[in-house]
Amino acid sequence: MRSIWNGSINFGLVTIPIKLYSGSEDRRIDLDMLDKKDHARIRYKRVNENTGKEVAWKNIVKGYRESDEEEYVILEKEDFEMANMKKTRTIEIESFVEETQIEDVLFKKPYFIEPQKGGGKSYNLLRDALEKTGKLGVATFVMREKEHLSLIGVYKNILVLHQIRFEDEMRDPKELKVTKTKVSKKEVDMAENLIENYTEPFKLSAFKDVYNAQLLKIIKQKATGKFKKPKKVESTPTAATDLMAQLKASLEKRKKAKAS
Repeated sequence: MRSIWNGSINFGLVTIPIKLYSGSEDRRIDLDMLDKKDHARIRYKRVNENTGKEVAWKNIVKGYRESDEEEYVILEKEDFEMANMKKTRTIEIESFVEETQIEDVLFKKPYFIEPQKGGGKSYNLLRDALEKTGKLGVATFVMREKEHLSLIGVYKNILVLHQIRFEDEMRDPKELKVTKTKVSKKEVDMAENLIENYTEPFKLSAFKDVYNAQLLKIIKQKATGKFKKPKKVESTPTAATDLMAQLKASLEKRKKAKAS
């Protein structure tokens, strides 16, 4: 793995030199975009809108302007670092929170943390303390010209940084149309019973990317001319009057599966 950020974690007055590595990867099948007529590949070019000519990466700079009437202010690499010199090199733990306080919807991306030379003992100290207390460190830092809010915790005996969303990155769900239809106590009790019967320890290894495997199968079938269109899967909502019956049937099915 190649590190994507080098710096340090500040834990009180303790400084831990570290490297960040991406903790996840995109498993999508790499598909090319083609022209429907002759299957030639579609290419994207960086084109100057005034001249229509392609521009090399080395000649591209970043700029900002308040309005269309104003001139661009060109930003150099040093300008981004100067915006907050400390945060471009330091992950400052500002507080600690209980793991249960963080809503899942906030999580964006995990990064593995590795200690650099001389940081091994302080790294282990933070890791062991977080594991024992069940808490997460709340920190901010700058990476790729953007400030990130993050949580530092433990995963498989290493420190991991979870990039999470700022409050203003979350949309307000008030606009969603959710019916106010009431459910009976019996229906809720039955649903709770069903949830309890389906509750089991989470095993990440039990879940595989089935979609990718099936898509590859279709690609191979099409390549050999043996492709058969699968039947469409239709889903119909359970009628309100059938809820109890469907819950009972689900519960019986789960009990039989456990027994076998």
